[in-house]
Amino acid sequence: MSTPRIAFIGGGNMAASLIGGLRAQGVPVTSICASDPGADKRAELEAAHGIETFGDNGQAVTKADVVVLAVKPQVMQTVCRDLAGHLQSNQLIVSIAAGINCASLQHWLGEQTPRAIVRCMPNTPSLLRQGVSGLYANTQVSKEQKQQAEQLLSAVGVALWLDEESLIDAVTAVSGSGPAYFFLMIEAMTAAGEQLGLPRDTAERLTLQTALGAARMACENDVKAAELRRRVTSPNGTTEAAIKAFQTGGFESLVQQAINAAAQRSAELAEQLGN
Repeated sequence: MSTPRIAFIGGGNMAASLIGGLRAQGVPVTSICASDPGADKRAELEAAHGIETFGDNGQAVTKADVVVLAVKPQVMQTVCRDLAGHLQSNQLIVSIAAGINCASLQHWLGEQTPRAIVRCMPNTPSLLRQGVSGLYANTQVSKEQKQQAEQLLSAVGVALWLDEESLIDAVTAVSGSGPAYFFLMIEAMTAAGEQLGLPRDTAERLTLQTALGAARMACENDVKAAELRRRVTSPNGTTEAAIKAFQTGGFESLVQQAINAAAQRSAELAEQLGN
């Protein structure tokens, strides 16, 4: 597959991360450009990645095969309506904005021209190229365009395809918001260690390294997390005492409630932003 020409609309952190990931994969600077209203942001992108930048969105998409919409959800409607007259019918539209569905994007980009749209939900570890993204393609997206979208999001982590757009809400709840859940656990474990008498910086380093080590064990091992947990949990030992306390407090049920709440809120926001 030939290297597509990619235009980023918006030059924020996620766009910069994707650009950096593509460059690290060997995508040439001549195949990437970006637009942003901020002169300072454009200068940063040019200095960091050597790409061409524009202050005008229409100029950026002129020769692009893939157009990445990387603006805030609140301004997406305005950006799309302004961009509609500059797009070609064969361009792939990739949206990384939370809460904006394909139907809304199609409407704002002009109902008269069916658009190939891929909707993505990356998460913040993508900034370290350790992210995971859920992707959904509408019926206008070709096989080659799906490969292009997957290449784009794989530049910052793992890209997983979804068969139904409604599952984006579940992805948002599990992985989109997920880093915050682990940060909360880190906060709680650090505080508990401090209450037991550890210096705060020691408790924090113990917690962070444990989180990193556990994540790597789970990711780099064919054994499921449940089995890894059982292997650490000796009968009548310290870990078992802690696990029983978690379960008595309804840990699994609470996690389910939290993720359900996030998914429901994602659906509500999508309805609000799409109007």
